[in-house]
Amino acid sequence: MSNNHGTSDEKSDSELIDEVLEQVGEERAINEESTDEFDPGVLDAEDEQQQVSIEELQKQLTLANQKAEENWDKLVRCQAEMNNLKRRTQKDLENAHKYGLEKFAKELLSVIDSLELGIQASTSEVPEVVSLREGSELTIKQFEAVFAKFNIEAINPIGEPFNPELHQAMTMQPSADVEPNTVLNVFQKGYVLNGRLLRPAMVVVSQAVKPSEVQSNKPDDDSVNLDEQA
Repeated sequence: MSNNHGTSDEKSDSELIDEVLEQVGEERAINEESTDEFDPGVLDAEDEQQQVSIEELQKQLTLANQKAEENWDKLVRCQAEMNNLKRRTQKDLENAHKYGLEKFAKELLSVIDSLELGIQASTSEVPEVVSLREGSELTIKQFEAVFAKFNIEAINPIGEPFNPELHQAMTMQPSADVEPNTVLNVFQKGYVLNGRLLRPAMVVVSQAVKPSEVQSNKPDDDSVNLDEQA
């Protein structure tokens, strides 16, 4: 009886020793596996990948901001161009309303010129000529009324200073009665439409009299005395 119990106890001890060794081996294996999982090299690689991805995101963000600024500049320029186009279109429409009669008005000027020349030539007092002159004068007044309705104004600058923007000098004439560059006579009246020149006035402009011409025009003192004695 005693021998059997000893054998069973020995077996149990050996089994216990084997179990302890197995447990120690398993713990070592688990420690090795855990050591492999927390390899510093693996962590460094992951950190590098994260760093690279952050740099790429920063680059993409910078490019996106640059693209947004470019698109904003294009939008601002496009709006400015649209505003300029709108202003030009409005100005063209206004000019079309204001100066749409320009060509037609220029054609009418030749008609009124002919009427005025006819009046100047009709100096006879024959009843037929007188009636014709009166009819032409009435027609010119009607023309002037129509011109005034459409803001067409005549330029008749006799006695006014010469203005190269509105007048065309046909000749110069010395004159001591007025200041130099004064309009002495008008060959042909000019016209403006809403402030825009249709045709310049053709004029004679005064110029300063030379001293020699002034002296030649003065009467001789001896001749004056002789006339007084006579």
